[in-house]
Amino acid sequence: MPDMPLKPVPLLRPQPTEYASYYEKYVSLVPGTDVLGVLEAQQMLMTQLLAARSEREGNFRYAPDKWTVKELVGHISDTERVFTYRALRISRADTTPMEGFEQDDYVKNGGFNDRTLADLTDEFDQVRNATLALYQGLGGEAWARRGVANKNEVTVRALAYIIAGHELHHRRILEEKYLPAIPRA
Repeated sequence: MPDMPLKPVPLLRPQPTEYASYYEKYVSLVPGTDVLGVLEAQQMLMTQLLAARSEREGNFRYAPDKWTVKELVGHISDTERVFTYRALRISRADTTPMEGFEQDDYVKNGGFNDRTLADLTDEFDQVRNATLALYQGLGGEAWARRGVANKNEVTVRALAYIIAGHELHHRRILEEKYLPAIPRA
């Protein structure tokens, strides 16, 4: 089967009217207008960062009330799945409002600490591949479509930036709070 040419991606940043103000903290972290390039680069950076970590490090939490590294990685993948599902529905002109989700319940019931860090890293890689496949197949009109998720209007374009910013936010926490605090073996 021959490779299908990718649809041109609109190189526009989302405007503040395209997402709830809460998500500005994520959208503002994403540089430039090539969100797909950012998503691809993040995939490589996160995979490399996690591949260099041991199981002991995967079980580390920097404070008693914080998630382990494994739980953090599981949270990133779960959240990306939810946001990409929202993008899929909105891009297909599904106007049914979507409910929110409780991230702490997802982590509590995710069983992430029962899995290996390598397995969770592979899962992140696969989730990101699925996200990229969806977005690479969208036409320009789909990127601008609006829908309602968690009682707030959002565009497909904004969801791509939120996904990228959410990963960057948590990778920075990993790099700044988790990894420096892990005791040497």
